[in-house]
Amino acid sequence: MHVVIMAGGRGVRLRPYTTALPKPLVPIGEHYAILDVVLHQLAACGFRTVTIAINHHGSLIRAFVGDGSRFGLSVDYAQERAPLSTVGPLFTMRDRLPERFLVMNGDILTNLNYADLLRAHTDSGAPVTVATFRRKVQVDFGVLAVEGDKVVEFNEKPTLDYRVSMGVYGLTRQTIAAYPSGITFGFDQLMLDLINQGNPPAAYDFDGYWLDIGRPEDYDEANRSFETLKPILLPAALREPA
Repeated sequence: MHVVIMAGGRGVRLRPYTTALPKPLVPIGEHYAILDVVLHQLAACGFRTVTIAINHHGSLIRAFVGDGSRFGLSVDYAQERAPLSTVGPLFTMRDRLPERFLVMNGDILTNLNYADLLRAHTDSGAPVTVATFRRKVQVDFGVLAVEGDKVVEFNEKPTLDYRVSMGVYGLTRQTIAAYPSGITFGFDQLMLDLINQGNPPAAYDFDGYWLDIGRPEDYDEANRSFETLKPILLPAALREPA
């Protein structure tokens, strides 16, 4: 029951909020940071050990989380010397990871059961298990299918319905064993490598609450909704802060 939290990004899309703070530490509601919520959720799901990959404003994350004891966790850190994207940091810490573990971004709000995702990954035998979420997007234009110079299909303002990655994964250590340490490498590259090798990732479909705090409008929405969302996002003991 180990999790690696990716918290080293610069949060460029969320500026100006991330000028002075790393994205996982931007406040949600009056009492919490995003990472605060995530760590309490992980502890409530039964996780006991956490590695946080840090870079941008990493000292602030260290100061906020410490050794993790106030969350009921044991936390250590992997310091990036240069940005390594969303999988690259794992290559530098392989020797201290268990055979199967969770990897997640440090800037999401969800009521996903992290322990159930890890169990599903273990049972699947897949190299990676991707938590997925259904999104519907209204296209504001007429969409054309064109062959040569002929329009062969027209769809007026269609709604696209698809599943997206939630930024939470079950991972098997052997899956990343062959990659050299120190390279910049993203989950998109890992997914494509596995698919091309005929060893595709598994999907873990989730239809609860999920919000990626990636843009100012997403962050504003999270703050507007947080009081309503407390019953599903926070363990019972935290819903009324002292």
